[in-house]
Amino acid sequence: MEATRDDWITRAKTLTLPGAHVIDGAPHHGGGTFTVVSPRDGQPLAEIADGGPAEVGLAVAAARRAFDHGPWPRLAPAERGRVLTRMADLFEEHRAELALTVSLEMGKPITDAHDIELRALINTFRWYGQLADKLTDEAPHTAPDALALVTREPAGVVGAVVPWNFPLTLAGWKVAPALAAGCTVVLKPSENSPLSALRLGALATEAGLPPGVLNVVTGDGPVTGRALGLHPDVDVLAFTGSTAVGRHYLRYAADSNLKRVWLELGGKSPNIILPDAPDLEQAAATAAWGIFFNQGEMCTAPSRLLVHSSVAEQVTEAVVARARALSVGDPLDPATEMGALVGTGHLDRVLGHVHAGVDSGARLRTGGERVLAETGGTYLAPTVFDRVAPDSRLAREEIFGPVLSVLAFDDLDEAIRLANATEYGLAAGLWTSDLSTAHRVSRALKAGTVWVNCYEEGDLTVPFGGFKQSGNGRDKSAHALEKYTELKTTWIQL
Repeated sequence: MEATRDDWITRAKTLTLPGAHVIDGAPHHGGGTFTVVSPRDGQPLAEIADGGPAEVGLAVAAARRAFDHGPWPRLAPAERGRVLTRMADLFEEHRAELALTVSLEMGKPITDAHDIELRALINTFRWYGQLADKLTDEAPHTAPDALALVTREPAGVVGAVVPWNFPLTLAGWKVAPALAAGCTVVLKPSENSPLSALRLGALATEAGLPPGVLNVVTGDGPVTGRALGLHPDVDVLAFTGSTAVGRHYLRYAADSNLKRVWLELGGKSPNIILPDAPDLEQAAATAAWGIFFNQGEMCTAPSRLLVHSSVAEQVTEAVVARARALSVGDPLDPATEMGALVGTGHLDRVLGHVHAGVDSGARLRTGGERVLAETGGTYLAPTVFDRVAPDSRLAREEIFGPVLSVLAFDDLDEAIRLANATEYGLAAGLWTSDLSTAHRVSRALKAGTVWVNCYEEGDLTVPFGGFKQSGNGRDKSAHALEKYTELKTTWIQL
């Protein structure tokens, strides 16, 4: 990507942003409107449709017609796969436009939006497109006078509710496998980052997705999200977001049609560094990258750095040096390493955690303050605390910002105990040269993903999801299709 900051600013001035819901394959302007504000500079980006129960009802009705009477669930899986692949090709063609939209609406550095977010979206649709016709049913061996078949059938209408931190990646993780399985979808993006999702919906139609198969309705969670969660014609609800909101979707299911609800929720991920780490400098550099990437707005962010006391100061100093060297600034500058937090309200919440950390007696090593306020944007300096008490808010609550808590330990059992002392169980990291330690600790950690001598690595072949209050079900891999299919047993007496 060779474009300069001035190039991206010029493109932003001429960017046409969508404003209407995508329902039944066409723009729909029903409902009121709300303003999307860019965290880059605090300026309005667009007025877009604000959907309520009526608009959700129209979208669900379109998805239901497309599922019950349309061609999509009845297409050969290979043909569904070809449409998904065409979608991936079209996303690649519009990669710069989509990356720019993401950067403007949620503050992600343009380099990350273009090279990471869009790569993930494109790869996800291509991978599930290629997988669509590779799935097989079962014919169990049973009595000689009977034939048993176990088939997977599409589950129906899927409601997908996704957050703002990775607006296209997480939409792809839900929409692509649901479409590959033959389901139809109503996508509800965050009100903070709806523009990229609306463009995705329009491009899907352009790629040949039949009307009603993918609908996008914008609005806030308490109104639009609630209407989708309560709708009796939604068969499956897939949600990524906070644990608190995940509880609401479980209640909506109980109060409506007992729809299946799949949740990918919060995290307070531990990152354990042992003295025998293959490279302490690399471990420290990765720890810093992990917490400050995407402004720390990641459910998997390694926000608790657990370091053996014999190397704690060495590692902490290296992380602090990395934090101070980070380039915080305009998301449209390709040199920026950390952009803006998503909005003023979120910045205030993160700063509240910082102030609580100081009040608790933790030592603030660097950061902890708003920067670049003169731009109108919502920027926070990379922040590192050490001497953090295990029972403090810093150590226990998800902050969802660029704030690292360092805790020292004296032995491996203490490290495991500290790592598991959380209601969450999404991810964890471990740095060691000992293979036996790697296996033993990985098994002891209560987390859906454990990275050893790395962090945030992987591809679409492996599942992603959490233990405990980090949710249920899995995104990515063939296992994601389990969320969007129903098992049917057919027993034929011969």
